[in-house]
Amino acid sequence: MAAVPKKHTTKGKRNNRRMHIFIKQPNLISCPHCLKKILPHKVCPYCGYYKGIEFINVLEKIQKKEEKKKKEREELKQ
Repeated sequence: MAAVPKKHTTKGKRNNRRMHIFIKQPNLISCPHCLKKILPHKVCPYCGYYKGIEFINVLEKIQKKEEKKKKEREELKQ
């Protein structure tokens, strides 16, 4: 025999059972260097600092992207 519920489960009972199943808001902290909201224990994607030490040179990445775009524009012009 198959397992069949004896009584109809109401929407309220079902929803009470699922009360804890939802997306929780992430715990954000402010970066001590640039004061933007970031996840804790991660390198800041805006300034590249973690615990007062620069791990990622964010400006260098931006400059490389700009140089790449300039080269592409020059190639399209020719």
